[in-house]
Formats: sequence, structure tokens, C-alpha cells
Amino acid sequence: MSAAAEKEWLYALDISDATWQRAPGDAEEAVEIAFLERGAVAMRNSTEPDVVLRYTEAEWRAFVLGARDGEFDLKQ
Repeated sequence: MSAAAEKEWLYALDISDATWQRAPGDAEEAVEIAFLERGAVAMRNSTEPDVVLRYTEAEWRAFVLGARDGEFDLKQ
């Protein structure tokens, strides 16, 4: 499947029954993620639940590996 076709499929996917997860704590504003079909992931801000970003498995894997490798660490 081409990257464009995969994105089209991903954004057409019904996520109304998705199970959203967030880090433990009582923060009013938090990042929430939901694991979708085919390894895809949806992400949103808890204060704006209608705005959802969706990532393919490859995109999510690249992000997680980059975060683990320090790619997004703040420079001092």
C-alpha cells in the first residue's frame, strides 16, 4: 500500500470507540493516545478531544525510536 493510500485509510478509520490512554496523574491537560488497527496510533490533547492526529505504524515507530535516542531532547 502506498503511503498516500495508507494515510487515506487511516483518516477514514472510525475511531469513535477508541480507548484513549494518558500518563497517570490528575493533570487537566494531557496528551492522550489510542492504539488503532495495523499498529497505527491516534494522538490528541485532552482539552481538545475533537482534534486528533493519526500516525501510521512506521511514523509512530520512527517517533518512538527518535525519542528513545534523544533526538528530541532540549538543548541547554
